Amino acid sequence: MTLNQKQINLIYGGMLILCFMPFISPAIALLFGIVLSLFGIKHTNIAKYTSFSLQASIVLMGFGMNLMQVIHTSRTGVLVTAISVTFVMVAGLLIGKFLKVDPIIAILISSGTAICGGSAIAAIAPVVKAKNAQISFALVVVFILNAVALVIFPSIGHYFHLSQETFGYWAAVAIHDTSSVVGAGATYGAKALEVATTVKLIRALWIIPLSIVIFLVQKEKSNGKLKLPWFIGLFIVSILIAYLLPSMQPIFTDLSWLGKRGMVIALFLIGSNISMADAKKAGLRSFVLGIGLWILIGVSSFLMLTSNL
Repeated sequence: MTLNQKQINLIYGGMLILCFMPFISPAIALLFGIVLSLFGIKHTNIAKYTSFSLQASIVLMGFGMNLMQVIHTSRTGVLVTAISVTFVMVAGLLIGKFLKVDPIIAILISSGTAICGGSAIAAIAPVVKAKNAQISFALVVVFILNAVALVIFPSIGHYFHLSQETFGYWAAVAIHDTSSVVGAGATYGAKALEVATTVKLIRALWIIPLSIVIFLVQKEKSNGKLKLPWFIGLFIVSILIAYLLPSMQPIFTDLSWLGKRGMVIALFLIGSNISMADAKKAGLRSFVLGIGLWILIGVSSFLMLTSNL
């Protein structure tokens, strides 16, 4: 049965309302989105709001962050982040060359794995003058692995009895997209969510130096442009506002809640954008590169974070 646009609007409208309900977890929202996509139920206009809903939600969640905890996490997480970003980029480019993956796709997948998934890919793409097909290939690989990570990471954490803080660090380092990191952290616990979000956004800041480095390397080959994420600065501003105006805490609590539910909406929209056709077009070698990098950073970061436990 073919649905008309009005029926599709009703389905998506109902799902967006359900995303505000406490019984709809990030994983369930993502799954619902994927199911709609697999059945060919796609909204013609809503996909363009995916990026905005993700970024706006992150900014709103900043109102629920504790500045002192953020500073502590930043000091602890910066070394882990620096090592992991450098390690993944070098490994990704070497593996991509070995597998004979398109060099541009290899850079995009490596950047997405090393930093923050789709946001990093979107930032790096104009620098390397990536074509739409190359961007889509990289995004499909990252989004599919994000969906898997969102489901299995909390289970792995519970199996190995990881603390909330340790799981937060691990999720931030080993999961690509900010939305899936937040989703996994929220599923594991409040403390894990706070640590995962903060460390992930510190990791996202590496988009800036990485974009500059790639730009300098590529400048003789192209006239690519830098596109840096605006939401990171606003996230920091929201944390500072919450710290400087403690009397407005009830309002900030509501804004933080809105951000968390907005993240659920973002995951639903991301799931609804995934298609099997795009997955097939991405090619086996691209997926092998993405999966290999994901396993490499997941296992190595897990061992590094749990070595003292």
